[in-house]
Amino acid sequence: MSSTATRRGAGERRGPGRGPIGRGLRRGGGGVPLPLLLPALVGLVFLLLPLLALLIRAPWRGLPHQLSSPAVWQALRLSLETATCATAVSLVLGVPMAWLLARTSFPGRRLVRALVTLPLVLPPVVGGVALLLALGRNGVVGRWLDSAFGITLPFTTAGVVVAEAFVAMPFLVISVEGTLRAADTRYEEAAATLGASRFTAFRRVTLPMIAPGVAAGAVLAWARALGEFGATITFAGSFPGRTQTMPLAVYLALQDDPAAAVSLSLVLLAVSVAVLAGLRDRWTGAAAP
Repeated sequence: MSSTATRRGAGERRGPGRGPIGRGLRRGGGGVPLPLLLPALVGLVFLLLPLLALLIRAPWRGLPHQLSSPAVWQALRLSLETATCATAVSLVLGVPMAWLLARTSFPGRRLVRALVTLPLVLPPVVGGVALLLALGRNGVVGRWLDSAFGITLPFTTAGVVVAEAFVAMPFLVISVEGTLRAADTRYEEAAATLGASRFTAFRRVTLPMIAPGVAAGAVLAWARALGEFGATITFAGSFPGRTQTMPLAVYLALQDDPAAAVSLSLVLLAVSVAVLAGLRDRWTGAAAP
């Protein structure tokens, strides 16, 4: 065999980027099929058009006056406070729940996981009705709370926190459970061999290791609680200064003052963008080339 033929054969066996094989791969994988490109572009327009319309039709000149209203700041302050409290409740209850689902095996675990994630697909109004039947004055547990401790949750600020935590906690549980399943268990086993109890290993080893996942789940839960509407208005009502959060204020303003509703919507849009920016490195793979 001649040296020219040998060099030609070696060139054809080279990896991607060299020789006929590499050129063929580039030609086959470089283009985007039209049946995939068109639906993707239509979907992108479908998602972005309402947001662009909100920005285009926003009353920018009157925005400072709209946002300086005491009612707006009252609703915003209440939303931030209740969303933060709901996130704290979700952390206290949701992180142990996620650990239980990820690190232990017990009968009915799949059913428990399904029930935990049920509020994700349950209509929020249905969740509010369920909360009323459970924690209302005549509810299954609410009747006992009222008679024994004088605690009434519906149509109170505490009721807003309960409604928001009910719909937001599954986001944190899913995030933390996924992080726990991806974490290396050898560190916990090493801590156990050194005499640490399971709770000590969780507190000193596991929790610092999954801290980014916990933080991401907390931010998602906080954002979901901030935007909650259906369960809140059903279980807590809409009383200014007590239960009227920003989404409820937007809904009510839309009936009487559409410009104010647009201004309030811009505030919630800005908060949502800030949340996405905070989660960018974790969820969108910004570190990838």
